Parts: sequence; structure tokens; C-alpha cells
Amino acid sequence: PLLLEMSAVLKSLWTLKHGLILVFTPLMLLPLPLEASCAYVIILMAVYWCTEALPLAVTALLPALLFPLLGIMQSKQVCMQYLKDTNMLFVGGLIVAVAVEHWNLHKRIALRVLLFVGVRPALLMLGFMGVTSFLSMWISNTATTAMMVPILQAVLEQLDCREAAPDRPEPLLEPEGCGEVPSQAPETSPDAEASRRRQAAERWPACKGMTLCVCYAASIGGTATLTGTGPNLVLKGQMSQLFPQNADVINFASWFGFAFPNMIIMLLLAWLWLQFLYMGFKKTWGCGSVKTQKEIAAYNVIREEHRLLGPMSSGELSVLGLFALLVGLWFTRDPGFVTGWATFVTDATVAVFVALLLFVLPSNPSLLFCWPPAGPALLTWKVAQKKMPWNIVLLLGGGFALAKGSEESGLSTWMGNQLTPLHNIPAWAMVIVLCLLITILTECTSNVATATIFLPVLASMSIGVNPLYVMVPCTLSASFAFMLPVATPPNAIVFSYGYLKVSDMTKAGITMNIIGILCTMLAINTWGRAMFHLDSFPAWANRTGSKPPILLNTSYLHHCPQGSSSCSSLRLPLLT
Repeated sequence: PLLLEMSAVLKSLWTLKHGLILVFTPLMLLPLPLEASCAYVIILMAVYWCTEALPLAVTALLPALLFPLLGIMQSKQVCMQYLKDTNMLFVGGLIVAVAVEHWNLHKRIALRVLLFVGVRPALLMLGFMGVTSFLSMWISNTATTAMMVPILQAVLEQLDCREAAPDRPEPLLEPEGCGEVPSQAPETSPDAEASRRRQAAERWPACKGMTLCVCYAASIGGTATLTGTGPNLVLKGQMSQLFPQNADVINFASWFGFAFPNMIIMLLLAWLWLQFLYMGFKKTWGCGSVKTQKEIAAYNVIREEHRLLGPMSSGELSVLGLFALLVGLWFTRDPGFVTGWATFVTDATVAVFVALLLFVLPSNPSLLFCWPPAGPALLTWKVAQKKMPWNIVLLLGGGFALAKGSEESGLSTWMGNQLTPLHNIPAWAMVIVLCLLITILTECTSNVATATIFLPVLASMSIGVNPLYVMVPCTLSASFAFMLPVATPPNAIVFSYGYLKVSDMTKAGITMNIIGILCTMLAINTWGRAMFHLDSFPAWANRTGSKPPILLNTSYLHHCPQGSSSCSSLRLPLLT
């Protein structure tokens, strides 16, 4: 009876955990406002974000309340942080993504590619991963996964993956047609039954690998573009907020040039890892072999799905053209290696321009010169409002408010000074440790919240290293949530289909996290080092002006004198 009572009490406390966290966390942190008001707000929000005691977007509104009350910033200064250039980039890019979804253009692209690669197991997995990663570069990872998994489910059903489940009851034998008698009795010999069971046992791991490949590809693909996932936008916003003189070093073109090759390498290694873990290499290629009846049936499912879409409509073609225009303008605005067409506008300006065209241009091109157009526009506000994740806009704004509050209160300078002893640790080792820490935390918390908490701290580290060398790998690591179903919505979606256990995701995800960190370190120390000029400490990174920047060298430290112009010529060997 005592154990039952204790169990009931613990169960009651667990149901009240969010309320207890909401009430007791501010009380436990009360000593902080006497010394560090901004730290009080940051820690409080970090606890609420990690435990989700409040919705993430609601927690992001706390600076608008607490900063004025605690005397950190005036209300009008705080509120200005909630709709900055980066937020408009996010809104404009997502409106275009909503139009792509609305016209089913993403589904047509996916089915086209799957028809091209075929249904041999290895190539089919590669096809699903390639399509999913490409789509998640432009539309949300959740929407991409939600669209791809039903297609995968239909294909797996044709491959009898459900029948291959180890705990599935034996199916009843039925005639081939309605009321017809089968032409011959099915084989029931022990050898035939053993062969069927062996084939089923071989198919079931393959079904797990095919399911995992979609959620992994969605998370990996989102890292390739600035608008592909929330942490990338947090980095862009924090760079503009904390280093206003950075000359737009992180823009769409520069980020794509760095992150896209990293995404390709990660995708190929993830594909090989899932092949090794669940499918093996001998029986999955089938080069030149004849397709089985089940594979032909799976191919027919994909072809039928594509046929049901019908020919491309004028609206789809218009959205495709505007999407291509958006990507082209992003790449050519300020590519870095050549002079762009405009440096006085930002990526957000381009995104908002193309988004506005979606609400102006008619879905029927024949009505283009009729004003006002008689037909509907390519996108209506009702559709955009329904599908837009407005909570992320508030989440980004809350992060910018925290960064501004840390700067105004002097907290970022103090934290940077406290971290100065880290210059005794090799830079590459420090970054690996930070990436591991963020990868572990992002398994339990929102990736946007994780990046929002850590990036201002990383930016303020006074260790003589270009801030991008630390911030960029940690930003990518915030998207490496591969181990748990609750880590990210794509994981939860594929887990809900019943092919996977938590142990399956954990076993595959640990290696995926290691692959992600190793690929990121390779990228930042090779082409990333050249693209972002990581060998030298940039002038825009010295925000305080109170202490000279410290540059690492192979044998000793160089202290740059104030006003010296020779600092930029000192080299930073990142791997020593």
C-alpha cells in the first residue's frame, strides 16, 4: 500500500510538472536580479524552452515583459527586435514554400525523381533521400516528411513490409479473385515455409532503413540553405545583431556555398550507413537483374500517383518560374566571388518581392493583362495564414531580443571575458566538444531554442578565434537530431507509422550524430576556412574595444596593439 501511495503521489507531481516549473523556477532564480538581471531572464527562458513548460513562442515573448520591468532595455527598444530583417527573410521564403505546397509542385518533383531512380532497394533509398533533402532545402522539414512518408508507405506495402513484421500474425490464404478458386494450391512444405520466413526476416530491417532515411534526409537537407531550418536563420540574425559591421558575411549564396557540399557528403554517408546497418550491400544493388513482381508493383504505385496529378497546370508552371526567380536572385545578389547585381538590398528584400508577386499574379496567365484580374491569384492570404508557422517568427524575435539585452546589459562582454582561458585549448578540440554538447541538447529541446540560447554565448567568447569558426559548426549541430522520436517533428512522423522502435532510432542516430560532427569539422577546416577567411581575426569581431584581440599561432600568442593594421596578416592555424 505504501508503494502504491508513493506511486500515486509521484504520478500527480508528474502531471503538475509544468505548473511547478512555471512557479518555482522564477522563485529559485530570484537572487540573480540583484546582480545580473539579464542572466535571470536568459536562464528562466532556457528552463522554459528546455522543459516546454510554456509554448516556445510564448516563452519568446518574456523579454518584452521582463526587460523593461528589470531596467535592462526600454520597451520600444525590445519590441523592435521582434521583426528584423531576418524575420522578413523567413516570412518571404516560407510564403514561396507555401505556394509550392499549395500547387502540389513538391509532390510532382518527388514522384518524377522516384520514377527515374527505380525501385531497386539501394537506389530507391537514395531516391527518397535525395528528393527529401532537396525539398527540405526550400520548404519546412515537417511538411516535406509529411508528404514523403505516405508515398513511402504505399511503396513499402507493395513490398509486403507489413507482412514481414516479426510480430505480425500469419495472413489468411485467400483466392486470387472474387469467388474464384486459385489455379494451384500454395506451397505448404516446411522448406517453402522456412524460405518465406527467411525472406520476410530479410525485408523487415530494410523497411526500417527505408523509413529512417526520410527523416534523416529531411534534417540533413534543411542545413543546406539559409531558410531551410530555424538555426540557420538564428545564426544570420545573431550575426547582424551582435556584429553589425560584418558586411553580410553570412548571406544566402555564401551559406549555400559552404553548407551544400557538407549536406551532400552527409547524405551519402547516411545512405551508406543505413545500407550497412539494415540492408547489406550484396543484395540491394541488383545491377542488370530482373525486377521481382513486388518491385514492379511498387513502381506501378509511384507511376499511378504521378498519373493522378495530371499534366502541369498553368499555376504550377507560374509557381515554378517564381521559385526559380527567387533562387536565382538570391544567388546573384551578392555571391562574393564576383560583383552581384545589388548590395544595397538584402536577401529579405528579394524574398518579400517574390512573395508579393504570388498574391498579385493570377493563376491563369491569360488574365495577366486584365486588371484587376478576374481569376484567383497564385496564392491567397487565407492559405498562407493557415500554413505559415508564425510561432517561429516570434521564437526568432525572442532570440534577437535576448542578444540585444545581453549586449546592452554588458552580460555578453562579461561572459566573453570569463571564457578567455579557453585559448589554451586547441580551437578544433573546443569546437568538437561544443558540437557534441549542442547535439545532445537538441535531442531533447527545440533546435531553434538551442541555437538561440547558445549562439550569443559563442559569439562573445574572447578566445582570439574568428567567431564563425565556432558559431557555424554549432549552428549545424543544432539540426543533428537523429536519435529520439521527440527530437524533431520528422522523427516523430516516421516513428508514428510503427516500423521503428526507440532503440532502432537510437542505434542508428548515435552514428549519424558522429557523422554530422565529423563532416562539419571537415567542412569548416577546408573550404569553409577559405570562404569565411578563418585564418585571420576580422575587424568586425572586436566589439568591445576594451581589449586587443588575441590570435593563436603555432608556437606563441600574438597580442595585437590597439590600432595596429598588422593583425589581419597574422595567420590562425585552426588544426594546431
